[in-house]
Amino acid sequence: MTLEILTPEKKLYSGDVYGVLLPGITGLFEILNHHAPLVSALKNGTLKILKDKSKSSESYSIQSGFVEVLNNKVTVLVEGAVAV
Repeated sequence: MTLEILTPEKKLYSGDVYGVLLPGITGLFEILNHHAPLVSALKNGTLKILKDKSKSSESYSIQSGFVEVLNNKVTVLVEGAVAV
């Protein structure tokens, strides 16, 4: 699955991942390979990138935004983000 994290200023991340954990407006949710199409609002919180099954991960503190899942590609659009 491909993940892109975008802010108004720049592309923060682009690459293949195992999964991603996101702070939705009603709680945390996880997206894995071949997830059904989805559009959801995000709140301020921590986005966690699961790079592979061995629990290798990377985290970003994000501001509010949206996520779109379509054709095994996850696009995260946020107001701002910094690596944790």
